[in-house]
Amino acid sequence: MDNKKKDSIEKLSETLDIKVNKKKSLPTFKTKEVVILLLFTAVIGLVMGGVVTYNVSLKGERVDDELQEFIENYDYVVDNYYGDVDKTQLIDSAIAGMLNSLDKNSTYVGGSDSNFSIYLDGNYKGTGIQVTIDDNKNIIIYSVFEDTPASKAGLKPGDIIVKINDQSTKGMDLDKFSEIVKKQKNDFSLTYKRDSKEKTVKLKVDEVELKSVSSKMMERDNKKIGYIRLTIFANNSDEQFKKALTSLENKNIDGLIIDLRGNSGGHLTTAENIISLFLDSSHPIYQIKSKDGQEKYYSTGKETKKYRIAILIDGSSASASEVMTSALKEQYGATIVGENSYGKGTVQELQTLPDGEQYKLTTKSWLTSKGKVIEKKGIKPDYPIVLDNKYFENPTEENDNQLQEALEVIFK
Repeated sequence: MDNKKKDSIEKLSETLDIKVNKKKSLPTFKTKEVVILLLFTAVIGLVMGGVVTYNVSLKGERVDDELQEFIENYDYVVDNYYGDVDKTQLIDSAIAGMLNSLDKNSTYVGGSDSNFSIYLDGNYKGTGIQVTIDDNKNIIIYSVFEDTPASKAGLKPGDIIVKINDQSTKGMDLDKFSEIVKKQKNDFSLTYKRDSKEKTVKLKVDEVELKSVSSKMMERDNKKIGYIRLTIFANNSDEQFKKALTSLENKNIDGLIIDLRGNSGGHLTTAENIISLFLDSSHPIYQIKSKDGQEKYYSTGKETKKYRIAILIDGSSASASEVMTSALKEQYGATIVGENSYGKGTVQELQTLPDGEQYKLTTKSWLTSKGKVIEKKGIKPDYPIVLDNKYFENPTEENDNQLQEALEVIFK
């Protein structure tokens, strides 16, 4: 993949404009509420060695030698380090180091306010902008979410944020910017620069729903073809998808294109719910393999749709995207167009620590509905086609040769 293509892949790891306090109680670990997310951008580089969590034996139980060694060294560090020691941070770092010694998908993902959690939750408290920092240390708006305070104020990607209230943002890091925005209780002013002209707008912090689904109606050879793009399997993506699908079906579509390109995964239950919109309960949709054995999971749908379906995938389509693609290919007969998918056949569960920090641990592997392994193999398209460079230079529907191919072959 060339640099232009890499730059065009959605940057799910960029910093959002607001964060919430890291104070949440420890949630119940639910088997079905698993997370199968692969982040393709940089993983947090926590480098502490392969240690294990601190767990003092208070019940007279024998502690493993390895754990006892850790406890002794933990006590030594706390008692002898020359400065102040944050015990909570010390343990968090130890957990991060432990996970670092496992597979690449078992990772420490930060607080419950991290982008990882925000995107999976599907909503957050903020103004609706996603920001980054350019080479000149300017805070730049990377994207603006629809129907948010920021979009209503007219902010656009590429705007340079100059001031928040009367405070300059020059040289300010993203954490500091997020902290300042987070503290705003009422309307506040944001000054931005666009085309060398500065303008100040009023903003407020509000509940922001992230839209992971977009749709439209298309036509080809006198056929009505619905198009739905799904960017992530967040908590609210299934409801958004259902609403979009219902709207298209009410217009009597003859076929449907589902675009999962760049979709790196999300909640498995969300994928189940979306797949169940197309298949009745007689259809298996995936299999889970764990230490306890292997189990098939079935659709919970009431009917199987009749119209033709084509699915667009690429090398960034992973995890839940691959679950959905394989299920609709094997059980529905969907046509797959694009590039070979990523090949992530493992399942992670998300755990939250008492201080709000989170990590995900690989606990299972998954197979397709027919028992095929996709780990490190991916899903091969029925119609392999690489996205043309013309699209990256001018991202129009006409230049999207993969989409055009899907429109061409959906009724073959």
